[in-house]
Amino acid sequence: MKKQDILVIGLMTFALFLGAGNLIFPPAMGLDAGTSLSSAMGGFLITAVGLPAFTIIVLGRIGDLNNLTKALPNWLGTTFWILLFSAIGPAFGMPRAVTVAYEMGIKPFFASDHLLLFSIIFSAITLLLAFKPGNLVNYIGKIITPALILLLCGLGLAAFIHPLSLPATPYGDYQHNAVTSGLIQGYMTMDAIAAVGFGWVIIQAIKAKGVTSQQGIASNAVKIAVIYAVLMAACYIVMGYVGATSTAVAEHGTNGSVILTRYVAEAFGQYGQLFLAAIIIMACLTTTVGLTNACAEYYQKTFNASFGLTSTIIVVLTGVIANFGLAQILTVSLPAILVLCPIALALTLASFAASIFTVSRLTHSAMLITATLFGVLDAINILGAMPVAFNALFVEYLPLYNAHASWLLPALLMLFTTAIIGRSSAAENRFGYVDYRLNSQAHLRVAMANSEVEETQ
Repeated sequence: MKKQDILVIGLMTFALFLGAGNLIFPPAMGLDAGTSLSSAMGGFLITAVGLPAFTIIVLGRIGDLNNLTKALPNWLGTTFWILLFSAIGPAFGMPRAVTVAYEMGIKPFFASDHLLLFSIIFSAITLLLAFKPGNLVNYIGKIITPALILLLCGLGLAAFIHPLSLPATPYGDYQHNAVTSGLIQGYMTMDAIAAVGFGWVIIQAIKAKGVTSQQGIASNAVKIAVIYAVLMAACYIVMGYVGATSTAVAEHGTNGSVILTRYVAEAFGQYGQLFLAAIIIMACLTTTVGLTNACAEYYQKTFNASFGLTSTIIVVLTGVIANFGLAQILTVSLPAILVLCPIALALTLASFAASIFTVSRLTHSAMLITATLFGVLDAINILGAMPVAFNALFVEYLPLYNAHASWLLPALLMLFTTAIIGRSSAAENRFGYVDYRLNSQAHLRVAMANSEVEETQ
């Protein structure tokens, strides 16, 4: 694949991930981290950028995304994919992008509510761009992403050349555990689950350039992941610095959207909101277009469904659900997302292990069950619904419970255990085959000797 094609797909990948949440989350962390921003950002990048990049590399290594669930029973694998694409697509991810684009890009300019009209127009543009999946790379990688990067560069230059204020003293957990707090916040972006969904788009984009070999797909996926990681890390660093230098216009505890809005208004004057609106709407549009393609391609490949019809249904559902409002969408869909994220990561780890060494056929199922059980605990904890007695017990005895990643160590233990079982089974199969072959040869020698005796007689 040409270097230019790799760069364009890398730019497309960056734009697919760059939603409004990625822009408004780091400023809040930067504001609270203050002078400890570098430490907090280091931890943040490991999980917020490292996990999605690792997922892209693994998906490229296994070649076909169906291999992620191939070892599972068919019904279980299909259920996982349907739930995942429903969650990141029309049930949660896409409606959230529409509502955030409206709340930050349109609502500040109007006194009355125009969410319905905006959702119709936004959904129509999404469908128009997504309807021809072959042009996705051209639309996003060559046109939208460079414009988006220019806008972000403008914001970044303003922040570094003329900061509004100096970073303040770290606040809350960032006072003593900046790295750990950054790790937790990065994990909570849950971009790793988006990486599984966008994997369909990325792998298809690589194959569309004529790369069909497993080694070629894997090699190009690594390069694309690196481009994504560099650009996304730069974006997070800029947004984090904006937050850290926003003490003059925001106080600790202020959410990222408010921080970004005030900062841009102060730095760019009366045109600041228009500037910010352009960034937010373009970022959300790339996300909805990419998710539409990912969902539609899955249903087309798995159930032979019409791409056009499926895309239309997905976009229409997105527009309808978006009008329920962001708060309602979060309330209904967030628990499912919180459980699906560790499941997706566990299956990714299992697939990565299977591509390197022999594992048991039960590895994927065992890790799925483990991630589901402990993921439910993490979800209940994040939602603040864990009973006080159980919460105290889990804090004391369950590793990484406070980091909302209690599933990780049990899943790794299950992976290690099933890998040992897999190696033992493979060794037994080889030993059994040798024994069978030797026994067969022994029987053959006996038969030949008996035949010679009979001929002599």
